Amino acid sequence: MKTAARTHSFVESVIRGMTRLAMEHDAINLAQGFPNFPAPDVLKEAAVRAIRDDINQYAITWGARRLRHALARKYDEWYGLPVDPEAEVTVCCGATEAMASTMMALIDPGDEVIIFEPFYENYGPDVILCGAQPVFLPMNPGQRLDMDRVAAAFSHRTQAIVVNTPNNPTGLVLSRAECEGIAELCLRHDAIVVTDEIYEHIRYEGEHIPIATLPGMHDHAVTISGASKTFGVTGWRVGTIVAHERLTDAIRKVHDFLTVGAPAPLQEGVAAALESLGPEYYEDLSTAYRARRDLLYSGLIAAGFRCDPPAGAYYILADFSDISDKPDDEFAAWMTAQVGVASVPGSSFYHNPADGRHLVRFAFCKTDDLLGEAAERLLRVRDQLPP
Repeated sequence: MKTAARTHSFVESVIRGMTRLAMEHDAINLAQGFPNFPAPDVLKEAAVRAIRDDINQYAITWGARRLRHALARKYDEWYGLPVDPEAEVTVCCGATEAMASTMMALIDPGDEVIIFEPFYENYGPDVILCGAQPVFLPMNPGQRLDMDRVAAAFSHRTQAIVVNTPNNPTGLVLSRAECEGIAELCLRHDAIVVTDEIYEHIRYEGEHIPIATLPGMHDHAVTISGASKTFGVTGWRVGTIVAHERLTDAIRKVHDFLTVGAPAPLQEGVAAALESLGPEYYEDLSTAYRARRDLLYSGLIAAGFRCDPPAGAYYILADFSDISDKPDDEFAAWMTAQVGVASVPGSSFYHNPADGRHLVRFAFCKTDDLLGEAAERLLRVRDQLPP
């Protein structure tokens, strides 16, 4: 009861609340990060075929064999990371459940977990639900990590550090030197790095480096990803965990009791996509998202926001302090109702809400025509400034 009560410091999901507000006002929803365009046909056809073939019962708790083996091949081919599909892969109900299962399996009451901020809103509550203490480490948007400050955040109680690259909401893509620095600290302190790599294939600058591939990190890293962003199927809830057997054993036990298993026919669809889609799919994915990024970025600048184009993921964190003195939640609500564009208040990405009161986050995982319409509507911000 005490642990549950502590989660009250984190509000109900602001992101999903903004989606409801967008629906109420018929606004363009650039708040919640779900695409409005079709998923690849190979993915859908394989899932439909699986349903017609009566693959409708429980899959193996830790994931259908076909999907686990497809994932192992992918990590080997893409990153040179050898993975045992029988002992080191777990399929979950989305990357969000993957993170929760990992935390509950590996984090104990009294531990500390380092979380960079701004952060995806679930990380802090996941740690608190384990009875552990989140240690928030601010990142300066648009700047590289200060590794001296990262090192200072580690203590004898540090059990894990959460790394999200490409990052939501900033779009930061960690460099090789930054990844190596985090790995060295984890080895020095015998800590685990939990990497959220759900946007691994949506990048415009830099390279994606799973920290698990760095020397000595195979048994100190938990790599989380999934199908939601790469294949545009956020509603399918197919997430993945790759980790050394000594970590996976505990994670699988928690996952089993949390959700039993991810949807069986949808796992077949994801496996088919991993098996069938070649490098050109992933190249086209980044190219298309770059165009969407540039379209929304130009619209935000024209409307008077201050922001930088992200290096990865599909979000822009924008400063509206030149437009309005309202706090972020009021500004976002006003913009949804009066301008017709929904965003996420920036304070939801900080443990101290004051740090994000001048920010809002926009998602550009939408078709060009919708983003163009959103950019046109955003111009109204200059003419309808909130009082």
